[in-house]
Amino acid sequence: MNFVSRMYYSNRRVWKFLRLLALIAGPGILVMVADNDAGGITTYTATGAKYGYGLIWFLVLLGPIAYFVQEMTVRLGAVTKRGHAEAIFDAFGTFWGWFSIFDLTLTDWLTLVSEFIGMTAALGIFGIPHWITTVIVIILMAIMVLQGRYWTWEKIALIFCVINLIYIPAAFLVHPDWSQVLHQGWFPHFPGGLTGTMFFFLMANVGTTIAPWMVFFQQSAVVDKNVKEKDIPWSQLDTAIGAFFTVVVAIFCLVVTGAVLKGTDIESAAQAAVGLMSYSKYAGTFMAIGLFDAGFLGAICISLSSSWAVGEVFGWAHSLNNKVREAPWFYTFYFFMLISAGIVVLIPGAPLVTITLFVQVVATTLLPAALVFLILLLNNEELMGKYKNNKFQNVVTFSIVIALILLSTGYTLTTLFPNWLH
Repeated sequence: MNFVSRMYYSNRRVWKFLRLLALIAGPGILVMVADNDAGGITTYTATGAKYGYGLIWFLVLLGPIAYFVQEMTVRLGAVTKRGHAEAIFDAFGTFWGWFSIFDLTLTDWLTLVSEFIGMTAALGIFGIPHWITTVIVIILMAIMVLQGRYWTWEKIALIFCVINLIYIPAAFLVHPDWSQVLHQGWFPHFPGGLTGTMFFFLMANVGTTIAPWMVFFQQSAVVDKNVKEKDIPWSQLDTAIGAFFTVVVAIFCLVVTGAVLKGTDIESAAQAAVGLMSYSKYAGTFMAIGLFDAGFLGAICISLSSSWAVGEVFGWAHSLNNKVREAPWFYTFYFFMLISAGIVVLIPGAPLVTITLFVQVVATTLLPAALVFLILLLNNEELMGKYKNNKFQNVVTFSIVIALILLSTGYTLTTLFPNWLH
């Protein structure tokens, strides 16, 4: 009887844990998995085709780094009940507030363009014209945001997070040599040396794993979901789960092209999908489906990131729980960003591939400024109270900022002086 009682209460605790996690989970998983967007998938496939499995170790390092950055937004949003843009305006004044908004809006719009590039290219493989894809995507996203509840929007978005895992079976379909994956991928090294090209790929991978829009999105999502201080540990777990799956998907995506397309110059994930189809029809199809899903997931999060931030700054009603008549400017800006980005993809001769990779590098270059604001806010004891950063968190986060600055500087130097490292 005692054994039965123990099992009953143990199962109750497990069920209660899972139920609470299901209630709180959302912003962290969404922001992390959406980070594997169309630009990210293109970056991973290009990295695998260029360097094989050689940079898997670098992707593994980016997981904890992304967690440390995003976890700060959880505490800041839950404690202050304000989005990141509003918090910057209040703490640092209008100059830095407008600087951060311009930084965010520029990178978000460019990234949105790259999401449409990925989605149209993915469905183009199956013969669907770009304009049809663009219209369908805008209609689907309109349905999601106009239904009037954050909770419903989040759960629909989480379905697309599950589809993002399609790269895992795709990797097994190409039958990689897993001993080579472990041997070549887990030992830190730089295949071919620290060249300008290597710095570019390192920056692109950082830019697609940690981006300014993620900071703004998760903090605003925490506020819109009404996450409370007592829920912070659950939201931290939500973020950690998301970070884990981000790295897993990135690694399997790199393994796919590293196994089949190493030595091939890959300019886009769509090109990689077509190349894979000659080796495995199913693997190539999975890659194409995953690319569309990645672009769609990234688009639904990035478009909201800007709308939330601009709504905070101008004092507009800016919640997904508001109807259109209650928050007209919030939804107007949302659709302006979305439609204008979609139109760029339809311009004949637009340098779409260059835009996709360039966006990741721009995001890395502008990221240190966003992180400095975040760290300073988290060290404001009057604002954060017991939830302020401790010494360990400050050491880690400032180290991240310094590493990003060094990476950007190294890329600049190797571009201007290709032989300086020799």
